[in-house]
Amino acid sequence: MTDMIRARGLVKRYKEVEALAGLDLTVPQGTVLGLLGPNGAGKTTAVRILATLLEPDAGSAEVAGVDVLADPDGVRSRIGLSGQYAAVDEHLTGYENLEMVGRLYGMKRARAGGRARELLERFDLADAGDRPAKTYSGGMRRRLDLAGALVAEPPVLILDEPTTGLDPRSRQQMWSVIRDLVSSGATLLLTTQYLEEADLLADDIVVIDHGRAIAQGTADELKAQTGGERIEVVVADPARRGDAAQVLATVALGEVQTDENGRGVTAAVEGDGAGRLMTVLEGLRRAGVDVLDVGLRRPTLDDVFLTLTGRPAEEIADEEARTETEEVAR
Repeated sequence: MTDMIRARGLVKRYKEVEALAGLDLTVPQGTVLGLLGPNGAGKTTAVRILATLLEPDAGSAEVAGVDVLADPDGVRSRIGLSGQYAAVDEHLTGYENLEMVGRLYGMKRARAGGRARELLERFDLADAGDRPAKTYSGGMRRRLDLAGALVAEPPVLILDEPTTGLDPRSRQQMWSVIRDLVSSGATLLLTTQYLEEADLLADDIVVIDHGRAIAQGTADELKAQTGGERIEVVVADPARRGDAAQVLATVALGEVQTDENGRGVTAAVEGDGAGRLMTVLEGLRRAGVDVLDVGLRRPTLDDVFLTLTGRPAEEIADEEARTETEEVAR
């Protein structure tokens, strides 16, 4: 199977911030790689290098067999890029936005117009195609932006957090669109903060933190590293947290986590999660611990990062975002 994206040892520094610290990535043809990490982990920096918007300080990368440094124009002709924010002209209609992209790719007007109408239909925007984009909802703008990335029918798509900031309904619509692209054979690099999104869409996932790959595997494999499911208990009396923790310890895989400033107690469990939950409920009843809430859930992004790095996912993007903007402006 041909590798459509291949990066080796990518390094990028912004003053004192090392955004990438030797990142390796491989995306085989016709597959989806989810690049998972918290804000500031280096996801967007990697995307900008692969899209030829930034040059790495060290390392190499190829997209569709073309070197990003030796032939950036060749790379750009082979990729479709959708960033974190919808890049649409609000004063143009949806149709005009897509036609303009086609013309910029060198298409004749008739071909660009036909492609625009085709994509408006495909992305459920046909009825709004002749309206200014400023009248579109956030989800509609994101779909229009993604449609723009497909105008030239590129063999490789790079989607940088395509559903960030969308409401649940718009996120579901975007997931449906992306699944359709995948089923049609697209090769896709998808960056996301959402484990659920990577779970639904990605064939393989690379987890990065501080610019390095710290884990790779399917969503289920990554979740298994965090101990599978979680039992969460919220006690009515904060003074009984310790008693609840003792009950959860009887079924826990690893240490029981307590919220020192609240009422929550959490334990990872393995195997029959529902059965272990029933055991916990019975134990809490016998111990006389009243609870406000109790539940069984799958791991979240924070759980994965807490297990892999010893800390929760953090909001550490400000310096990276500011210095990246300065770099692009230069």
